[in-house]
Amino acid sequence: MSRQRPGRVPLPPAEVNIEKLEDVINEGNYYGAQQMYKSISARYLSAQRHSEALDILHSGACLQLKNGQVTCGSELAVIFVETLVKAKVSYDDDVLDRIKKIYKTFPQIPLPQDLGEDDDMQQLNEALGAAKTRVECCMSFLKAAIKWSAEFGAHRNGSPEIHAMLAEYLYSESPELDMTRVSYHFVRGNNPKKFASTLINFMGKCYPGEEDLAIARGILMYLSMGNLRDANYLMDELKKHAQYKEHDLPQSYLIQFINYLLPTLQRDALPLFNKLRTNYKSSIDREPAFNELLDEIAELFYGVQRRNPLQGMFGDIFKMMG
Repeated sequence: MSRQRPGRVPLPPAEVNIEKLEDVINEGNYYGAQQMYKSISARYLSAQRHSEALDILHSGACLQLKNGQVTCGSELAVIFVETLVKAKVSYDDDVLDRIKKIYKTFPQIPLPQDLGEDDDMQQLNEALGAAKTRVECCMSFLKAAIKWSAEFGAHRNGSPEIHAMLAEYLYSESPELDMTRVSYHFVRGNNPKKFASTLINFMGKCYPGEEDLAIARGILMYLSMGNLRDANYLMDELKKHAQYKEHDLPQSYLIQFINYLLPTLQRDALPLFNKLRTNYKSSIDREPAFNELLDEIAELFYGVQRRNPLQGMFGDIFKMMG
């Protein structure tokens, strides 16, 4: 007579495991808790109890991050997004709030300042390495969230709110600042005011000659997406700041070009657009990507078809940042 296979022990409500795992975290057993979060949430997922799997992963990501366990917390955060995809969860404000909550628990730690000659350089190197890890971990989570949001109901470029979060974290936390990447996410975000204040902050601490490139890059990126409104808003905010804070905008031919370009795009003036490109060619050529952006602008605003099969290379590079 064959033995009957014992059935699986039914899963308890998720809250039971969430409380148990919180105790493991509070005991300082972060690695042990990590393995349990992954295995237990997987059981709920295989039982088609998606909502409870998400609750467990969300709780774990937030708790690990609050305790400074960036690698563990971000891994659970990414699995949380992967579970949204597996469960085909639609983009809405409730899920966005949960993503924001995880994002806000990522540590924000200032890098050591004013190190003297006798200071331990190992300490600085460790701080720089930790900052780089935090940025890479947060970027992995938010890029996954952007991809999910684009697939499940947000804007085709992904959630503007999540793009803005990523831009802010990259700017505030990156030990090696990449303003091209920061601008890429800001122009796909929904906070041009924050972008303007970030550019103003950057202008106060960047190398001479970088200010006008950063301004032009942001405005051309907006325009290459057909967003003339926010491009104008950005320039207006920068001019207001210059007026009231006695901090002049860079006086360069590139800024002069941008000042002429913005009103030109408000009317049917392709000959003038082309003339501006010709007259300011040497300034535009300071950054190779600017010509690619201007080709996209010509296509969007004036219907000019691009002929060169190599064109689009820099656009592809920008897409890799998403």
